Amino acid sequence: MIKTNLFQETNVHRIADHAGCFSVLEYDRDVSVSPASAASAYFASQMNVKKRQVIAQLNGGGVILQAGAMQMMIGQINAVTNVKGAGDLMKKFIGSKVTGETAIKPRYVGNGVLVLEPTYRYILFEDLERWNGSMVIEDGMFLACEDTVELRVSARKSVSSAVLGGEGLFNNALRGSGIAVLESPVPADELIVVDLDRDELKIDGNMAIAWSETLDFTVERTTNTLVGSAASGEGLVNVYRGTGRVLVAPVMNNFGISTPATGK
Repeated sequence: MIKTNLFQETNVHRIADHAGCFSVLEYDRDVSVSPASAASAYFASQMNVKKRQVIAQLNGGGVILQAGAMQMMIGQINAVTNVKGAGDLMKKFIGSKVTGETAIKPRYVGNGVLVLEPTYRYILFEDLERWNGSMVIEDGMFLACEDTVELRVSARKSVSSAVLGGEGLFNNALRGSGIAVLESPVPADELIVVDLDRDELKIDGNMAIAWSETLDFTVERTTNTLVGSAASGEGLVNVYRGTGRVLVAPVMNNFGISTPATGK
């Protein structure tokens, strides 16, 4: 039998959000600081710069984590490699090379509580049902998901989107059903959500952090002519066209807010 205060509100931490088997333990105050850093820690918490830990409650099910994200396993939980064979290993290895992600993401199964490493990034819970079963995310955003979600590599449909769009040739795609846990450079309250119905969205820069895999992503000029684009001062824009959803950060991606240990 296990007893823990992880889910009990204290003077320091509380459960800020939950979805599926996942919860977010948020530290409202960082009290384990020195006198020299107490003032900066106080003002950081006032600006919502706080430590957050994702907790997964497993009742016979399983979750997939980013490699190295696990901090603690409480109960009867086992880790497996989530590799189905030599072909699957090669596919994961190739995918890791083109996206920059780790090749093998461990799968944890059993009964108990799984606690992830703390992070200063913002946690997003995304239900794939709201994305019609598939979404594309920026590299470095994946943290965890239910094992009913499949991680794949999504390739650009055009050379222009890869070369000029600032997004690269490949991104990670999440497909299936269940909850995906993402690390965002901005909080959910600041994200701009755009739902398109056979329409288009144009963004000056790679400020979209996630979008429906059903959308066509291209890079185009703001006007029909090069002279017009130069005169407008905008030049090229990222265009998302079709039916689907786009999450847009109001500022350029800033992954400098990360784990307190590495700052990466």
